[in-house]
Amino acid sequence: MDAFYLPDSSDTDLFHPTELTRGPWSPDAQHGGAPSALLGYVIERCGAGAGMRVGRVTVEFLGRVPIAALRARTRVVSAEVRAGKPGRGAELVEATLSSERGVVVRASAWRISPVESELEIPVELLATGTHPGPDAVAQGPEHEFPSTQPVGFHTGVEYRFVSGGFQTPGPAVCWFRLRFPVVADVAPSPWQRALAAADFGNGVSSVLPWNRYFFINTDLTVTLHRDPVGEWVCVDAVTYPAGSGIGMAESRLFDREGPIGRGTQTLLFGFR
Repeated sequence: MDAFYLPDSSDTDLFHPTELTRGPWSPDAQHGGAPSALLGYVIERCGAGAGMRVGRVTVEFLGRVPIAALRARTRVVSAEVRAGKPGRGAELVEATLSSERGVVVRASAWRISPVESELEIPVELLATGTHPGPDAVAQGPEHEFPSTQPVGFHTGVEYRFVSGGFQTPGPAVCWFRLRFPVVADVAPSPWQRALAAADFGNGVSSVLPWNRYFFINTDLTVTLHRDPVGEWVCVDAVTYPAGSGIGMAESRLFDREGPIGRGTQTLLFGFR
């Protein structure tokens, strides 16, 4: 296993997940970060999109994502030139991943044409702030991922907590780095890294005991005002629970140079 997904040798739309995609809730179901990153991979390869960059991706989990072959489909839904300016526009891309039982995950993404030269934005309006880097923090038992599976997404990702921990309820700040490519023999893109890390928001900032409750995210929305630089992505997360069993996790996303965007997740709470 040297990747989260292996492309089929004869079908370019078919991907075979490895055990590295396994999540914490079931031994035969994937962690949400794995298919989210795979959707980032196929979205970036959809259509021409020449010179455009992804600004926002929303992933919808339609049910359990099995550790079984997934077929990817993509299409450009709309493309528009804004304000009559050639080369200045946005397009909406849709993507799905299907197993034998049908579509299990779908996503939509906005790709936007950047300006030819940097805008003159006052420095005080630019997003600033950093967290201690991944090399500056040590890990302890409270940081261990709560899974009984020897191999899974938690072993395919390196993580280092600045504050909080998987075993410590409440807000947390944690750095993430993919140990393997999302798709074999293809270096992960900045967006793939961001999507994989952002899906950990509800896990690092969990507020209820893992052995008594589940808190599954039904979706993941990531908006980046710039692409992350380097292999590490930092997730500064907080979970907002409610007695109704519905909640929300919100994450501020960083790289070593500062803020890069936000992630949000709708949460489904329940007894295990």
